[in-house]
Amino acid sequence: MTLLLRWLINALAIGITAYLLPGVALSGFFAALVTALVLGLVNILIRPLFLLLTLPINILTLGLFTLVVNALMIMLVAAIVPGFTVRGFWWALLFGLVLAVVNYILNAIFF
Repeated sequence: MTLLLRWLINALAIGITAYLLPGVALSGFFAALVTALVLGLVNILIRPLFLLLTLPINILTLGLFTLVVNALMIMLVAAIVPGFTVRGFWWALLFGLVLAVVNYILNAIFF
């Protein structure tokens, strides 16, 4: 039950963030649900491999390269999910930052 609620909260956070940023488009709530699911799967399966491969540059940048990896994961999800589009790398980077803040606020409210 908690997993389903977290998925819905994440989809809501994606919808709010896409509404706030003009460089990100979302076709509807179903696209937000699919985006939340695919983003979760990408973060579980692909992101650790990317972080491991980019570990030296991540150490050199004191962890700031993780933001680049997050933006690349968001761009990958935008390429996979049909109703979710991101205009470019900088919008994906901003989307990741704003999504983290909105997700934190929503999780603080519901949990």
